[in-house]
Amino acid sequence: MTSGLHHITAITRKIQANVDFYTGFLGLRLVKRTAGFEDARQLHLFYGDGAATPGSLVTFLAWEDGSLGRVGHGAPSEISFAIAPDAIGFWLTRALQFNVKLSGPAQEFGEPVLRLTDPDGIIVKLVGVEDTTPWVWWSSGGITEADAIRKLHGATILSEKPEQTAEFLTRHMGIRLGPKEGNIQRLVSDARDIVDVRGAGGFWTAAPGTGTIDHIAFRATDRLQVEAVHAKLLAEDAGEMNMHDRHYFHSLYVREPSGTLIELATDGPGFTADEPVETLGSELFIPAHFKEDHDVLRVMLPQFGLPGEERITYRDLPFVHRIHMPESWDGSTLVLLHGSGGNETTMLPFGRKAAPNAMLIGVRGRSTDEGHPRYFRRFTETTFDQKEIISEAEAFVAFVEELGPAYGVDPARTGFAGWSNGGNMIGAVMQLHPELIRKAILLRSMNCLEARPAVDLAGTHVLSLSATDDFYGSLARELEERLLADGAELTARTLDANHGIGTEDEMIARDWLVEKGF
Repeated sequence: MTSGLHHITAITRKIQANVDFYTGFLGLRLVKRTAGFEDARQLHLFYGDGAATPGSLVTFLAWEDGSLGRVGHGAPSEISFAIAPDAIGFWLTRALQFNVKLSGPAQEFGEPVLRLTDPDGIIVKLVGVEDTTPWVWWSSGGITEADAIRKLHGATILSEKPEQTAEFLTRHMGIRLGPKEGNIQRLVSDARDIVDVRGAGGFWTAAPGTGTIDHIAFRATDRLQVEAVHAKLLAEDAGEMNMHDRHYFHSLYVREPSGTLIELATDGPGFTADEPVETLGSELFIPAHFKEDHDVLRVMLPQFGLPGEERITYRDLPFVHRIHMPESWDGSTLVLLHGSGGNETTMLPFGRKAAPNAMLIGVRGRSTDEGHPRYFRRFTETTFDQKEIISEAEAFVAFVEELGPAYGVDPARTGFAGWSNGGNMIGAVMQLHPELIRKAILLRSMNCLEARPAVDLAGTHVLSLSATDDFYGSLARELEERLLADGAELTARTLDANHGIGTEDEMIARDWLVEKGF
Protein backbone atom coordinates (compact mmCIF):
# COMPACT_ATOMS: atom_id res chain seq x y z
CA MET A 1 0.00 0.00 0.00
CA THR A 2 1.22 3.51 -0.85
CA SER A 3 2.15 5.62 2.17
CA GLY A 4 3.75 8.92 3.02
CA LEU A 5 3.08 12.50 2.07
CA HIS A 6 1.34 13.49 -1.16
CA HIS A 7 1.54 17.29 -0.87
CA ILE A 8 1.41 20.20 1.55
CA THR A 9 -0.73 23.27 0.84
CA ALA A 10 -0.12 26.77 2.19
CA ILE A 11 -1.39 30.31 1.53
CA THR A 12 0.59 33.20 0.06
CA ARG A 13 -0.21 36.91 -0.17
CA LYS A 14 2.29 37.75 -2.95
CA ILE A 15 2.33 35.22 -5.75
CA GLN A 16 5.31 36.69 -7.60
CA ALA A 17 7.55 36.55 -4.53
CA ASN A 18 6.28 33.02 -3.91
CA VAL A 19 7.16 31.90 -7.45
CA ASP A 20 10.58 33.50 -7.20
CA PHE A 21 11.33 31.71 -3.92
CA TYR A 22 10.07 28.21 -4.75
CA THR A 23 11.23 28.07 -8.37
CA GLY A 24 14.02 30.65 -8.54
CA PHE A 25 15.66 30.01 -5.16
CA LEU A 26 14.67 26.45 -4.18
CA GLY A 27 14.73 25.22 -7.79
CA LEU A 28 11.40 23.39 -7.77
CA ARG A 29 9.43 23.04 -10.97
CA LEU A 30 6.09 24.77 -11.38
CA VAL A 31 4.08 21.70 -12.37
CA LYS A 32 0.51 23.03 -12.44
CA ARG A 33 -1.33 26.34 -12.42
CA THR A 34 -5.09 26.25 -11.90
CA ALA A 35 -7.95 28.30 -10.63
CA GLY A 36 -9.02 27.07 -7.20
CA PHE A 37 -11.35 24.07 -7.13
CA GLU A 38 -13.47 25.76 -4.45
CA ASP A 39 -13.09 29.36 -5.67
CA ALA A 40 -12.18 29.94 -9.30
CA ARG A 41 -11.13 33.51 -8.50
CA GLN A 42 -8.23 32.13 -6.47
CA LEU A 43 -5.01 31.05 -8.17
CA HIS A 44 -3.56 27.70 -7.08
CA LEU A 45 0.04 26.81 -7.95
CA PHE A 46 1.73 23.43 -7.53
CA TYR A 47 5.50 22.96 -7.29
CA GLY A 48 7.38 19.66 -7.32
CA ASP A 49 10.12 17.63 -8.91
CA GLY A 50 10.59 17.32 -12.66
CA ALA A 51 7.70 14.88 -13.09
CA ALA A 52 5.29 16.18 -10.41
CA THR A 53 5.83 13.02 -8.40
CA PRO A 54 3.44 12.60 -5.46
CA GLY A 55 5.47 13.21 -2.34
CA SER A 56 7.47 16.03 -3.93
CA LEU A 57 4.65 18.55 -4.08
CA VAL A 58 4.04 21.80 -2.23
CA THR A 59 1.09 23.93 -3.34
CA PHE A 60 -0.01 27.49 -2.68
CA LEU A 61 -3.35 29.24 -2.74
CA ALA A 62 -2.89 32.89 -3.70
CA TRP A 63 -4.69 35.37 -1.45
CA GLU A 64 -3.14 38.45 -3.04
CA ASP A 65 -2.70 41.17 -0.40
CA GLY A 66 -4.89 39.09 1.89
CA SER A 67 -5.02 39.21 5.66
CA LEU A 68 -2.25 37.55 7.61
CA GLY A 69 -3.00 34.30 9.37
CA ARG A 70 -1.60 33.11 12.68
CA VAL A 71 0.47 30.02 13.40
CA GLY A 72 -0.89 28.11 16.39
CA HIS A 73 -2.17 24.76 17.56
CA GLY A 74 -4.59 23.04 15.24
CA ALA A 75 -2.47 23.65 12.14
CA PRO A 76 0.91 22.78 10.63
CA SER A 77 3.79 25.15 11.38
CA GLU A 78 6.70 23.99 9.20
CA ILE A 79 7.46 22.36 5.85
CA SER A 80 10.62 20.34 5.28
CA PHE A 81 12.34 19.13 2.10
CA ALA A 82 14.87 16.34 1.72
CA ILE A 83 18.34 17.10 0.36
CA ALA A 84 21.57 15.13 0.39
CA PRO A 85 23.49 15.58 3.67
CA ASP A 86 26.48 16.96 1.75
CA ALA A 87 24.26 19.68 0.20
CA ILE A 88 23.74 21.60 3.45
CA GLY A 89 26.80 23.77 2.79
CA PHE A 90 25.61 24.61 -0.73
CA TRP A 91 22.21 25.75 0.57
CA LEU A 92 23.74 27.76 3.38
CA THR A 93 25.84 29.67 0.86
CA ARG A 94 22.91 30.05 -1.55
CA ALA A 95 20.64 31.43 1.18
CA LEU A 96 23.25 34.04 2.06
CA GLN A 97 23.63 34.98 -1.63
CA PHE A 98 19.86 35.33 -2.09
CA ASN A 99 19.42 37.20 1.21
CA VAL A 100 17.04 34.54 2.53
CA LYS A 101 16.50 34.56 6.28
CA LEU A 102 18.00 31.42 7.83
CA SER A 103 19.17 29.74 10.99
CA GLY A 104 21.38 26.70 11.51
CA PRO A 105 22.56 24.23 10.52
CA ALA A 106 21.39 22.34 13.59
CA GLN A 107 20.69 18.72 14.46
CA GLU A 108 17.11 17.44 14.76
CA PHE A 109 16.56 13.73 15.33
CA GLY A 110 20.16 13.15 14.26
CA GLU A 111 19.71 14.94 10.92
CA PRO A 112 21.34 18.21 9.79
CA VAL A 113 18.68 20.89 9.34
CA LEU A 114 18.84 24.34 7.77
CA ARG A 115 15.82 26.50 8.62
CA LEU A 116 14.75 29.08 6.03
CA THR A 117 11.90 31.58 5.98
CA ASP A 118 9.91 32.08 2.79
CA PRO A 119 8.54 35.51 1.72
CA ASP A 120 5.31 34.93 3.68
CA GLY A 121 7.13 33.96 6.86
CA ILE A 122 6.56 30.20 6.53
CA ILE A 123 9.36 28.07 7.97
CA VAL A 124 10.93 25.85 5.30
CA LYS A 125 13.47 23.32 6.53
CA LEU A 126 16.08 21.65 4.33
CA VAL A 127 17.00 18.33 5.92
CA GLY A 128 20.03 16.26 5.00
CA VAL A 129 18.87 12.66 4.63
CA GLU A 130 20.17 9.51 2.96
CA ASP A 131 17.09 8.84 0.85
CA THR A 132 17.03 6.57 -2.20
CA THR A 133 13.36 7.21 -3.07
CA PRO A 134 13.03 7.69 -6.86
CA TRP A 135 12.66 11.30 -7.95
CA VAL A 136 13.09 13.32 -11.16
CA TRP A 137 15.61 16.15 -11.14
CA TRP A 138 14.52 19.48 -12.57
CA SER A 139 17.42 21.51 -13.92
CA SER A 140 17.23 24.99 -12.38
CA GLY A 141 19.72 27.83 -12.50
CA GLY A 142 22.82 27.12 -10.45
CA ILE A 143 21.55 23.97 -8.69
CA THR A 144 23.18 20.65 -9.59
CA GLU A 145 21.42 17.31 -9.30
CA ALA A 146 23.60 16.45 -6.31
CA ASP A 147 22.49 19.57 -4.42
CA ALA A 148 18.85 19.73 -5.55
CA ILE A 149 15.77 19.23 -3.41
CA ARG A 150 14.59 15.67 -3.91
CA LYS A 151 11.16 15.49 -2.32
CA LEU A 152 9.15 16.53 0.67
CA HIS A 153 10.70 15.34 3.91
CA GLY A 154 7.88 16.25 6.23
CA ALA A 155 5.84 18.74 8.20
CA THR A 156 5.34 19.81 11.79
CA ILE A 157 1.87 19.90 13.37
CA LEU A 158 1.21 21.96 16.48
CA SER A 159 -1.29 20.11 18.67
CA GLU A 160 -2.80 20.72 22.08
CA LYS A 161 -3.74 17.01 22.03
CA PRO A 162 -0.50 15.49 20.74
CA GLU A 163 -1.21 11.91 21.80
CA GLN A 164 -4.64 11.95 20.13
CA THR A 165 -3.22 13.59 17.00
CA ALA A 166 -0.48 10.97 16.70
CA GLU A 167 -2.92 8.13 17.34
CA PHE A 168 -5.35 9.44 14.68
CA LEU A 169 -2.66 9.78 12.02
CA THR A 170 -1.11 6.38 12.70
CA ARG A 171 -4.51 4.70 12.61
CA HIS A 172 -5.75 6.26 9.38
CA MET A 173 -2.92 7.75 7.31
CA GLY A 174 -0.48 4.88 6.91
CA ILE A 175 2.29 6.15 9.16
CA ARG A 176 3.71 4.78 12.40
CA LEU A 177 5.26 6.01 15.62
CA GLY A 178 8.93 6.91 15.44
CA PRO A 179 11.37 8.43 17.93
CA LYS A 180 10.49 11.20 20.36
CA GLU A 181 12.56 14.24 21.35
CA GLY A 182 11.23 16.47 24.11
CA ASN A 183 7.65 17.42 23.27
CA ILE A 184 7.96 16.32 19.63
CA GLN A 185 6.66 12.90 18.60
CA ARG A 186 7.94 11.86 15.18
CA LEU A 187 5.74 9.79 12.89
CA VAL A 188 7.38 8.00 9.96
CA SER A 189 6.20 6.39 6.73
CA ASP A 190 7.51 3.59 4.54
CA ALA A 191 8.46 6.31 2.06
CA ARG A 192 10.84 7.71 4.73
CA ASP A 193 9.06 11.02 5.08
CA ILE A 194 7.85 12.22 8.46
CA VAL A 195 5.31 14.22 10.42
CA ASP A 196 6.43 15.76 13.70
CA VAL A 197 3.61 16.26 16.22
CA ARG A 198 4.67 18.98 18.61
CA GLY A 199 2.81 19.46 21.87
CA ALA A 200 1.50 23.03 21.98
CA GLY A 201 -0.73 23.08 25.05
CA GLY A 202 -1.21 26.65 26.28
CA PHE A 203 -0.29 28.06 22.87
CA TRP A 204 -2.83 30.13 20.96
CA THR A 205 -5.12 28.68 18.31
CA ALA A 206 -4.15 28.93 14.65
CA ALA A 207 -6.06 31.38 12.46
CA PRO A 208 -6.37 30.97 8.69
CA GLY A 209 -4.77 33.53 6.42
CA THR A 210 -1.67 34.28 4.42
CA GLY A 211 1.61 32.97 5.72
CA THR A 212 0.03 29.80 7.10
CA ILE A 213 -0.06 26.15 6.07
CA ASP A 214 -3.59 25.08 5.20
CA HIS A 215 -3.32 21.29 5.22
CA ILE A 216 -1.18 18.20 4.87
CA ALA A 217 -2.08 15.53 2.30
CA PHE A 218 -1.12 11.86 2.61
CA ARG A 219 -0.84 9.42 -0.28
CA ALA A 220 -3.37 6.77 -1.22
CA THR A 221 -2.90 4.15 -3.92
CA ASP A 222 -6.31 4.63 -5.48
CA ARG A 223 -9.87 5.72 -4.90
CA LEU A 224 -10.78 2.39 -3.27
CA GLN A 225 -8.26 3.08 -0.51
CA VAL A 226 -9.68 6.57 0.01
CA GLU A 227 -13.22 5.20 0.22
CA ALA A 228 -12.13 2.51 2.69
CA VAL A 229 -10.59 5.11 4.99
CA HIS A 230 -13.71 7.24 4.62
CA ALA A 231 -15.91 4.32 5.68
CA LYS A 232 -13.70 3.64 8.69
CA LEU A 233 -13.81 7.29 9.76
CA LEU A 234 -17.59 7.34 9.39
CA ALA A 235 -17.86 4.27 11.59
CA GLU A 236 -15.76 6.04 14.22
CA ASP A 237 -17.84 9.22 13.97
CA ALA A 238 -14.68 11.21 13.18
CA GLY A 239 -16.52 14.45 12.46
CA GLU A 240 -17.19 16.43 9.31
CA MET A 241 -15.59 15.04 6.17
CA ASN A 242 -15.62 15.88 2.47
CA MET A 243 -14.69 13.85 -0.58
CA HIS A 244 -13.76 15.60 -3.82
CA ASP A 245 -12.60 14.81 -7.32
CA ARG A 246 -9.70 17.24 -7.82
CA HIS A 247 -9.18 16.07 -11.42
CA TYR A 248 -5.53 15.25 -10.72
CA PHE A 249 -6.37 13.14 -7.66
CA HIS A 250 -9.34 12.03 -5.57
CA SER A 251 -9.35 13.43 -2.05
CA LEU A 252 -10.83 12.97 1.40
CA TYR A 253 -10.64 15.84 3.90
CA VAL A 254 -10.96 15.41 7.66
CA ARG A 255 -9.67 17.18 10.77
CA GLU A 256 -7.54 15.36 13.34
CA PRO A 257 -8.54 15.77 17.03
CA SER A 258 -6.59 19.00 17.53
CA GLY A 259 -8.07 20.62 14.41
CA THR A 260 -5.42 20.31 11.69
CA LEU A 261 -6.95 19.71 8.26
CA ILE A 262 -5.75 16.40 6.84
CA GLU A 263 -6.22 15.20 3.26
CA LEU A 264 -5.88 11.72 1.80
CA ALA A 265 -5.14 11.98 -1.94
CA THR A 266 -4.68 9.36 -4.64
CA ASP A 267 -1.49 9.16 -6.69
CA GLY A 268 -3.50 9.23 -9.91
CA PRO A 269 -4.63 10.31 -12.38
CA GLY A 270 -1.74 12.77 -11.84
CA PHE A 271 -0.77 16.10 -13.32
CA THR A 272 -0.32 14.78 -16.85
CA ALA A 273 -4.10 14.35 -17.07
CA ASP A 274 -4.39 17.56 -19.10
CA GLU A 275 -0.86 18.43 -20.29
CA PRO A 276 2.24 16.35 -21.11
CA VAL A 277 5.15 16.11 -18.70
CA GLU A 278 7.29 18.21 -21.05
CA THR A 279 5.06 21.27 -20.64
CA LEU A 280 3.77 20.81 -17.09
CA GLY A 281 2.84 24.09 -15.46
CA SER A 282 2.85 26.15 -18.64
CA GLU A 283 -0.92 26.66 -19.04
CA LEU A 284 -3.62 27.95 -16.71
CA PHE A 285 -6.49 25.52 -16.21
CA ILE A 286 -9.98 26.40 -14.99
CA PRO A 287 -11.80 23.47 -13.31
CA ALA A 288 -14.57 22.25 -15.59
CA HIS A 289 -17.33 22.52 -12.97
CA PHE A 290 -17.15 26.32 -13.08
CA LYS A 291 -19.66 27.40 -15.72
CA GLU A 292 -18.74 31.09 -15.69
CA ASP A 293 -16.99 32.69 -18.66
CA HIS A 294 -13.43 31.40 -18.30
CA ASP A 295 -12.03 34.59 -19.82
CA VAL A 296 -13.69 36.52 -16.98
CA LEU A 297 -12.10 34.22 -14.41
CA ARG A 298 -8.66 34.44 -16.02
CA VAL A 299 -8.52 38.23 -15.84
CA MET A 300 -9.29 38.11 -12.11
CA LEU A 301 -6.34 35.82 -11.30
CA PRO A 302 -2.96 37.41 -10.50
CA GLN A 303 -0.33 37.38 -13.22
CA PHE A 304 3.27 36.38 -12.57
CA GLY A 305 6.48 35.51 -14.37
CA LEU A 306 8.81 32.56 -13.93
CA PRO A 307 12.52 33.31 -13.45
CA GLY A 308 13.78 35.11 -16.54
CA GLU A 309 10.27 35.99 -17.74
CA GLU A 310 8.72 39.44 -17.85
CA ARG A 311 6.80 40.28 -14.70
CA ILE A 312 5.05 43.15 -12.93
CA THR A 313 7.06 44.64 -10.09
CA TYR A 314 4.48 46.00 -7.69
CA ARG A 315 5.22 49.25 -5.87
CA ASP A 316 4.07 50.25 -2.41
CA LEU A 317 1.42 52.89 -3.21
CA PRO A 318 -1.36 54.44 -1.07
CA PHE A 319 -3.99 51.94 -2.30
CA VAL A 320 -3.80 48.17 -2.66
CA HIS A 321 -4.11 47.48 -6.37
CA ARG A 322 -4.03 44.73 -8.98
CA ILE A 323 -2.59 45.11 -12.46
CA HIS A 324 -3.64 43.01 -15.42
CA MET A 325 -1.61 43.29 -18.62
CA PRO A 326 -3.08 42.38 -22.02
CA GLU A 327 -1.26 40.19 -24.51
CA SER A 328 -0.43 43.31 -26.51
CA TRP A 329 -0.41 46.59 -24.56
CA ASP A 330 -1.29 49.63 -26.66
CA GLY A 331 0.00 52.13 -24.08
CA SER A 332 -3.40 53.01 -22.61
CA THR A 333 -4.40 52.47 -18.97
CA LEU A 334 -7.83 52.04 -17.40
CA VAL A 335 -8.05 52.59 -13.63
CA LEU A 336 -10.96 50.66 -12.12
CA LEU A 337 -12.86 51.34 -8.88
CA HIS A 338 -15.21 48.72 -7.43
CA GLY A 339 -18.58 49.03 -5.73
CA SER A 340 -19.39 48.41 -2.07
CA GLY A 341 -18.16 45.00 -0.95
CA GLY A 342 -15.95 44.53 -3.99
CA ASN A 343 -12.19 44.54 -4.22
CA GLU A 344 -9.39 45.32 -6.64
CA THR A 345 -10.36 42.42 -8.94
CA THR A 346 -14.11 43.10 -9.19
CA MET A 347 -13.95 45.48 -12.14
CA LEU A 348 -11.18 43.74 -14.10
CA PRO A 349 -13.57 41.70 -16.30
CA PHE A 350 -15.48 44.87 -17.23
CA GLY A 351 -12.20 46.65 -17.92
CA ARG A 352 -10.91 43.93 -20.21
CA LYS A 353 -14.14 43.91 -22.23
CA ALA A 354 -14.19 47.71 -22.46
CA ALA A 355 -10.49 48.16 -23.19
CA PRO A 356 -9.02 44.92 -24.62
CA ASN A 357 -5.50 46.27 -25.07
CA ALA A 358 -5.18 48.51 -22.02
CA MET A 359 -3.23 48.02 -18.84
CA LEU A 360 -5.88 47.53 -16.15
CA ILE A 361 -5.33 48.78 -12.61
CA GLY A 362 -7.98 47.71 -10.11
CA VAL A 363 -7.94 49.72 -6.88
CA ARG A 364 -9.15 48.51 -3.47
CA GLY A 365 -11.01 51.01 -1.30
CA ARG A 366 -9.37 51.71 2.06
CA SER A 367 -12.51 52.36 4.07
CA THR A 368 -14.69 49.59 5.46
CA ASP A 369 -18.42 49.52 6.01
CA GLU A 370 -20.01 46.48 7.63
CA GLY A 371 -16.72 44.67 7.06
CA HIS A 372 -16.55 45.36 3.32
CA PRO A 373 -14.17 47.61 1.35
CA ARG A 374 -15.45 51.00 0.20
CA TYR A 375 -13.80 54.26 -0.80
CA PHE A 376 -15.58 56.18 1.94
CA ARG A 377 -18.19 55.44 4.58
CA ARG A 378 -21.89 56.03 4.22
CA PHE A 379 -24.24 57.06 7.00
CA THR A 380 -27.46 56.26 5.12
CA GLU A 381 -28.25 55.08 1.61
CA THR A 382 -27.71 58.62 0.32
CA THR A 383 -25.51 60.42 2.86
CA PHE A 384 -21.77 59.96 3.21
CA ASP A 385 -18.79 60.86 5.40
CA GLN A 386 -17.71 64.18 3.87
CA LYS A 387 -14.38 64.41 5.71
CA GLU A 388 -13.42 60.93 4.57
CA ILE A 389 -14.39 61.72 0.98
CA ILE A 390 -12.02 64.70 1.00
CA SER A 391 -9.12 62.84 2.64
CA GLU A 392 -9.49 59.73 0.48
CA ALA A 393 -9.72 61.87 -2.66
CA GLU A 394 -6.37 63.43 -1.74
CA ALA A 395 -4.86 59.98 -1.21
CA PHE A 396 -6.26 58.85 -4.56
CA VAL A 397 -4.63 61.82 -6.29
CA ALA A 398 -1.29 60.82 -4.76
CA PHE A 399 -1.86 57.25 -5.92
CA VAL A 400 -2.62 58.27 -9.51
CA GLU A 401 0.37 60.61 -9.65
CA GLU A 402 2.64 57.69 -8.69
CA LEU A 403 1.37 55.43 -11.47
CA GLY A 404 3.63 57.02 -14.06
CA PRO A 405 6.93 56.54 -12.19
CA ALA A 406 5.83 53.14 -10.86
CA TYR A 407 4.41 51.48 -13.98
CA GLY A 408 5.05 53.74 -16.96
CA VAL A 409 1.46 54.97 -17.10
CA ASP A 410 0.89 57.87 -19.52
CA PRO A 411 -1.55 60.38 -17.92
CA ALA A 412 -2.71 61.49 -21.37
CA ARG A 413 -3.78 57.92 -22.19
CA THR A 414 -5.37 57.06 -18.86
CA GLY A 415 -9.08 56.59 -18.24
CA PHE A 416 -11.09 55.81 -15.12
CA ALA A 417 -14.15 53.63 -14.59
CA GLY A 418 -16.10 53.19 -11.38
CA TRP A 419 -19.18 51.26 -10.38
CA SER A 420 -21.53 52.41 -7.60
CA ASN A 421 -19.33 53.57 -4.69
CA GLY A 422 -16.35 53.56 -7.04
CA GLY A 423 -18.19 55.77 -9.52
CA ASN A 424 -19.21 58.05 -6.68
CA MET A 425 -15.54 58.35 -5.73
CA ILE A 426 -14.56 59.29 -9.28
CA GLY A 427 -17.33 61.89 -9.39
CA ALA A 428 -16.09 63.41 -6.13
CA VAL A 429 -12.45 63.43 -7.27
CA MET A 430 -13.41 65.23 -10.48
CA GLN A 431 -15.09 67.97 -8.45
CA LEU A 432 -12.32 68.25 -5.86
CA HIS A 433 -9.31 67.78 -8.18
CA PRO A 434 -10.53 68.66 -11.68
CA GLU A 435 -7.09 68.39 -13.27
CA LEU A 436 -6.65 64.68 -12.52
CA ILE A 437 -9.28 62.84 -14.59
CA ARG A 438 -10.00 63.54 -18.26
CA LYS A 439 -11.92 60.40 -19.26
CA ALA A 440 -14.36 58.78 -16.84
CA ILE A 441 -16.99 56.05 -17.03
CA LEU A 442 -19.54 56.23 -14.20
CA LEU A 443 -21.69 53.13 -13.69
CA ARG A 444 -24.78 53.40 -11.43
CA SER A 445 -23.29 56.44 -9.72
CA MET A 446 -24.62 59.44 -7.81
CA ASN A 447 -23.32 62.67 -6.35
CA CYS A 448 -21.96 62.14 -2.84
CA LEU A 449 -20.31 65.53 -2.30
CA GLU A 450 -22.37 68.00 -0.29
CA ALA A 451 -20.10 70.98 -1.04
CA ARG A 452 -20.34 72.65 -4.44
CA PRO A 453 -16.78 73.60 -5.40
CA ALA A 454 -16.37 75.92 -8.37
CA VAL A 455 -14.29 73.96 -10.89
CA ASP A 456 -13.58 73.96 -14.61
CA LEU A 457 -14.03 70.56 -16.24
CA ALA A 458 -13.59 71.75 -19.82
CA GLY A 459 -11.83 69.00 -21.75
CA THR A 460 -13.12 66.25 -19.45
CA HIS A 461 -15.17 63.49 -21.10
CA VAL A 462 -17.69 61.53 -19.02
CA LEU A 463 -19.89 58.54 -19.82
CA SER A 464 -22.67 58.01 -17.25
CA LEU A 465 -24.69 54.79 -17.36
CA SER A 466 -27.67 54.59 -15.01
CA ALA A 467 -30.46 51.99 -14.92
CA THR A 468 -34.24 51.97 -14.71
CA ASP A 469 -34.50 49.13 -12.19
CA ASP A 470 -32.11 50.69 -9.70
CA PHE A 471 -32.77 52.61 -6.49
CA TYR A 472 -29.92 54.95 -7.41
CA GLY A 473 -30.99 55.37 -11.05
CA SER A 474 -32.72 58.73 -10.65
CA LEU A 475 -29.95 59.96 -8.34
CA ALA A 476 -27.48 59.95 -11.22
CA ARG A 477 -29.13 63.13 -12.55
CA GLU A 478 -27.66 65.42 -9.88
CA LEU A 479 -24.11 64.28 -10.56
CA GLU A 480 -24.60 64.52 -14.32
CA GLU A 481 -25.99 68.06 -14.00
CA ARG A 482 -23.07 69.14 -11.83
CA LEU A 483 -20.52 67.79 -14.30
CA LEU A 484 -22.30 69.42 -17.24
CA ALA A 485 -22.50 72.75 -15.43
CA ASP A 486 -18.77 72.58 -14.73
CA GLY A 487 -17.98 72.19 -18.43
CA ALA A 488 -17.58 68.43 -18.86
CA GLU A 489 -18.59 66.80 -22.13
CA LEU A 490 -21.22 64.31 -20.95
CA THR A 491 -22.76 61.25 -22.57
CA ALA A 492 -25.59 59.97 -20.38
CA ARG A 493 -27.58 56.79 -20.99
CA THR A 494 -30.32 55.14 -18.95
CA LEU A 495 -30.36 51.39 -19.54
CA ASP A 496 -33.15 48.89 -19.07
CA ALA A 497 -31.15 47.15 -16.37
CA ASN A 498 -30.60 46.88 -12.62
CA HIS A 499 -27.74 48.00 -10.36
CA GLY A 500 -25.40 45.33 -11.70
CA ILE A 501 -23.09 45.67 -14.68
CA GLY A 502 -24.08 43.80 -17.84
CA THR A 503 -23.00 43.15 -21.40
CA GLU A 504 -24.70 46.34 -22.63
CA ASP A 505 -22.57 48.42 -20.24
CA GLU A 506 -19.42 46.76 -21.59
CA MET A 507 -20.37 47.37 -25.22
CA ILE A 508 -21.35 51.01 -24.69
CA ALA A 509 -18.18 51.68 -22.70
CA ARG A 510 -16.00 50.08 -25.35
CA ASP A 511 -17.57 52.07 -28.17
CA TRP A 512 -17.32 55.29 -26.15
CA LEU A 513 -13.63 54.75 -25.42
CA VAL A 514 -12.94 54.12 -29.10
CA GLU A 515 -14.90 57.26 -30.01
CA LYS A 516 -12.81 59.29 -27.55
CA GLY A 517 -9.54 58.00 -28.99
CA PHE A 518 -8.63 56.03 -25.90
